[in-house]
Amino acid sequence: MTAPQLASLAGLLADDTRAAFLLALLDGRAWTASELAGHARVAPATATEHLHKLVAGGLLTERRQGRHRYVQLAGPHVAQLIEDLTSHVEPRPGAPRTLRAATASAALTRGRTCYDHLAGKLGVAITDALTRDGLLTQEAGFALTGRGVAWLTGTLGADLDVPGSRRPLVRGCLDWTERRQHLAGVAGARLCRTLLDRGWIARIGSGRAVRVTPDGTRGLTQLFGDEPAWTAFA
Repeated sequence: MTAPQLASLAGLLADDTRAAFLLALLDGRAWTASELAGHARVAPATATEHLHKLVAGGLLTERRQGRHRYVQLAGPHVAQLIEDLTSHVEPRPGAPRTLRAATASAALTRGRTCYDHLAGKLGVAITDALTRDGLLTQEAGFALTGRGVAWLTGTLGADLDVPGSRRPLVRGCLDWTERRQHLAGVAGARLCRTLLDRGWIARIGSGRAVRVTPDGTRGLTQLFGDEPAWTAFA
């Protein structure tokens, strides 16, 4: 990468509206331009202008379905970039916030999706449990143990084979609320997908926050034992 290319990338991120779009799209889903405009509280024409720049810069991809235009992050590498940058932002002493904003922030801290894997207290607690039980090692970077691979593919029934993918099987992702690493990579994505499919976690509204369901409390407790991240709100 050259200096002008780096400056161009930084310029794409140096705008409040585009930053709001990228943070919203960390939920891993496709959004319409009008949904993003409403989220960022900008006019549709303004949203379209910003989206053109993000697509041209390779941070977003788009597809059209009927009259609707959908955009999403260009891939896990973009999600990692945004999450890594976010983890370097020191939280500001908060001005008085509404009860709704405080509730939403607390929900994100408890548990959320980080593109396609779990983050927040829930994501970190599951990562700790996997490490404690010898399924994951963090000694020289993140790596699944042999037992870990067997557990994911056998006990959870997760498919870790992604033909043609250059994405790592596992990696650590620095959590911007917990300031510790949670599990990402193919294994992290498959784990999150499995918990959603089993109904052990559920999305809260249309954002990134997730909650542990009663089935999830029972299932995770059976797998890993008692842990406030999945028992405190049972």
